Amino acid sequence: MTIDIMMPFYGDPGLFKVAVQSVLSQTDPNWRLVIVDDRYPDRRPAKWVESLDEARIVYIVNDKNLGVSGNFQRCIDLAQTEFCTIMGCDDALEPGYVARMHELIADHPTVAYIQPGVVVIDGEGQISGSLADRIKRACMIRSNGPVELGGERLAASLARANWTYFPSICWRAETLRRHGFRPDYRIVLDLALQFEIILSGSDMLLDNRIKTFRYRRHTASVSSWTAVDGSRFTEERLLLNEVAERFRAEGWTRAYRASKRRVTSRLNALKQIPAALKARDRLGLSVLMQHTFR
Repeated sequence: MTIDIMMPFYGDPGLFKVAVQSVLSQTDPNWRLVIVDDRYPDRRPAKWVESLDEARIVYIVNDKNLGVSGNFQRCIDLAQTEFCTIMGCDDALEPGYVARMHELIADHPTVAYIQPGVVVIDGEGQISGSLADRIKRACMIRSNGPVELGGERLAASLARANWTYFPSICWRAETLRRHGFRPDYRIVLDLALQFEIILSGSDMLLDNRIKTFRYRRHTASVSSWTAVDGSRFTEERLLLNEVAERFRAEGWTRAYRASKRRVTSRLNALKQIPAALKARDRLGLSVLMQHTFR
């Protein structure tokens, strides 16, 4: 079975090359890399991919700029295999990523998506130990090996803190097509998708012991600068308030309470207040203060 590695591209050409090379370095050759260029203005990355002369790589340029959620949805539409990964163009696969996904899919054939083990790196490629990632690790459900998760337990855990790493996840393509990405979100669209999958009755497979993905966290990322201006927390509040009512309708009391309390999200907003003060961002500061204390 081939796994589609979908790569929405609009970013640093140097990190993009690292990402592509990490796919080429897979020990399991059963992959297809589909690069979806969202009208990046420099054509040199496309020419570099052409020079690789690799039949398993497809390079597609959108007719117009679709933006973050639009290009993610385009990746879903272009996926052709049973399972796919929507990989960041600044991240990297460990050499055994595809092989491990094949192994897990064979052992757990009914799961909707797989969260593999992740190593977090910084902009220079060095292993990072940021506060955000320490919190993610602390909030992640514990297991001694691959474990299938779903229902209220998973919903409540993710409502307390989204400890998943979206670009690393291997998705069942049919599930992605059924639910899709919501165009009204650009930061929490992956969490919104996971809640839809969980509420539909499908499960995640967590495999956090074996590290097969390198997630790059740096200050230029969308999630970083939207944390300082507060816009990511506005999205989080809207989403969690929405799903809280759906959890209550399901009788999921723990998930409902976790969504309404938003403890980790509030603490994260509190941590961003000094940066907003330093930047003299009055609007961002107002959003952060309201999210933290309201």
